[in-house]
Amino acid sequence: MSRRRFARPEQPEHLDDTGCTILHVDMDAFYASATLLSHPDLVGTPVIIGGGNRGVVLSATYEAREFGVTSAMPMSRARRLCPQATVLPPEHGLYSRISGAVMATFRQITPYVEPLSLDEAFLDVSGAVRRLGSPATIAAAIRDTVADEQGITCSVGVAPTKFVAKLASGLAKPDGMVVVPVEHVVPFVQQLPVGALWGVGDRTEEQLVRLGLTTVADIAHTPVATLRKALGEHGAALHDLAWGRDPRKVTPTRTEKSIGADETFAADIDDPREIHRRLLGLSLKVGGRTRDAGMTGRTVTIRVRFSDFTTITRSRTLRESTDVGRDIYLAAKDLFDALGLQRARIRLVGVRLEGLTDVSATPVQGLLDEPEHGWRDADLAMDRARARFGVGAVRPASLVGPQTSRDGPSSEGRPLDLPGPPMGPYS
Repeated sequence: MSRRRFARPEQPEHLDDTGCTILHVDMDAFYASATLLSHPDLVGTPVIIGGGNRGVVLSATYEAREFGVTSAMPMSRARRLCPQATVLPPEHGLYSRISGAVMATFRQITPYVEPLSLDEAFLDVSGAVRRLGSPATIAAAIRDTVADEQGITCSVGVAPTKFVAKLASGLAKPDGMVVVPVEHVVPFVQQLPVGALWGVGDRTEEQLVRLGLTTVADIAHTPVATLRKALGEHGAALHDLAWGRDPRKVTPTRTEKSIGADETFAADIDDPREIHRRLLGLSLKVGGRTRDAGMTGRTVTIRVRFSDFTTITRSRTLRESTDVGRDIYLAAKDLFDALGLQRARIRLVGVRLEGLTDVSATPVQGLLDEPEHGWRDADLAMDRARARFGVGAVRPASLVGPQTSRDGPSSEGRPLDLPGPPMGPYS
């Protein structure tokens, strides 16, 4: 049984939530639910959030999921599975606003909030029990507050550990709550299929099944040495989880590990010069997001997806941390050129900056011959112009012109023709 299809186990009517001070709160079909706030007539119908036929599904309502539509699925396949679905474009600004309001609600309850993404977080409510009531009471209040103030629903897992709380919230969906008392943790976990364990992906699940391990109980009763031999140290970690052991605490501050951007093209591109152009635009976007976050990074990674959906990634670690779009672009361009692709048909490219550190704690090594004002000053000037006049107010000359993206062609209906030799980074 797939980890995505396990059934909610039966629970007794009266549960003791003493000691179950870890909550995992997860919004239900968040992007779809938030988008439907401005489309109330579509509530209760199949809706897919995504862009064009060549993009991927960002989210889908539960009515669409019944037809097999899932997040990250190619839009073309989603449309085939559920042709009657309404497709709506994402509204990222709306999602950020709602997420900020929801996280603020959590922090009114406890300072120990660990966001995992825009739509889910762990909470440690041990310090709020005396003031607000039992963990289950707090969870119920969170669900009511989110529904009343934001107009969307969430599901909550209540348990003694993060691992079990996350499992429980998944089983509570949609719009529910599952409490796992301390004394029920082991039987609760061990009745599940191996795919339910945290860190078990498709490949690991296949390995476990080949070993004859189909339930978490099977893993729990397999010697650790056997699991280590098959899976390395990951096997020992799975054995601990199979007995409900998870010592991790809720960490209030979560450092961003990477910042990236990608683009799916409306039509496959086989011109390296045009790919360079797209990499420049993505690199500038990544640099801007990195500066906005007050971070710098050292490792540049590119992702290239071909017309047959084969995807490759390549990375390079820079000598110094950076948040400058030009530095990111030069590394990304070199990584792409090193692939030696000759007229390969490319569907998507992406750029990511990893190894992030706080800019205030990252020393910048100056050069003897560098000018008084460099590329970072140019980026900061563009940041100020965009903040005042809008995102498209200023950009390198090589990015001015019609483009083709997953949102469809420009009004001219064709990409910009770039004759002559490859462009410079900010030409």
